[in-house]
Amino acid sequence: MSQKGRERVAAITGGASGLGRALAVEFARRGWRVVLSDVDDGGGAQTLDIVRSVGGDGAYHHVDVRDAEAVEAWAEEVYSTWGRCDALVNNAGVAAAGRIGVATLEDWRWCIDIDLFGPIHGCHAFVPRMQAQSLGHVVNVASIAAYAQAPHMGAYNVAKAGVVALSETLRGELLGTGIGVTVVCPAFFRTNIAASMRFADPKEHKTTERLVGGAELDSSEVAIAVIEAIEHNRPFVVMPSQARFLFWARRLLPARATELLRAMSRLR
Repeated sequence: MSQKGRERVAAITGGASGLGRALAVEFARRGWRVVLSDVDDGGGAQTLDIVRSVGGDGAYHHVDVRDAEAVEAWAEEVYSTWGRCDALVNNAGVAAAGRIGVATLEDWRWCIDIDLFGPIHGCHAFVPRMQAQSLGHVVNVASIAAYAQAPHMGAYNVAKAGVVALSETLRGELLGTGIGVTVVCPAFFRTNIAASMRFADPKEHKTTERLVGGAELDSSEVAIAVIEAIEHNRPFVVMPSQARFLFWARRLLPARATELLRAMSRLR
């Protein structure tokens, strides 16, 4: 096997910015090859330049995760070029805000197509190839919204809850195969998701910008936690502490958690 075939390879969707870029850099610093995909070609090229500036290498591909055939072709390219994929990170994501019945159905479909069907397409394309080689790890990026389910965020909440269900199902199916699965459920962290987010009410735009801008987490912190979860085959990454509180509150005291979230939403 060639030298490149012996080095670990990470495939990352949504690699043009935010968490995808932070992950690419952290993987590269640890000696991984990084294969990025996104629809933002300029941002993808910038990420690849940063990867190379820290001593890494890899490639960028234009891939719309809503397109199952495009994701399948990308998976084939990854395996034919690099010979393996040690980690698939289904990271590409968007958000839409608006009350149920007010947010448009177009926004619902847009959010679910990218946030939920994107990971479904990624798993469908990569997991059989990982099984054929008996190695690999799947990371699906969800959100604490999968558990918190704050008002005005129905499309995003539903999509991210689906990502958690997908991940837990896949982990059960892959037990004993040598392939791990991790689902990532962070609270707000500093990223540019608000730039592409769709809003039914302009007030929700201002609230989101304030929450993201004032978040205590940085994308690089999340990226480090994700890579550590891969190394130790951890099923969940939930961070920071307030996200873990909501995670356990929803599981142990669901009715009280709903009351808490309603109170929090009135304070926004």
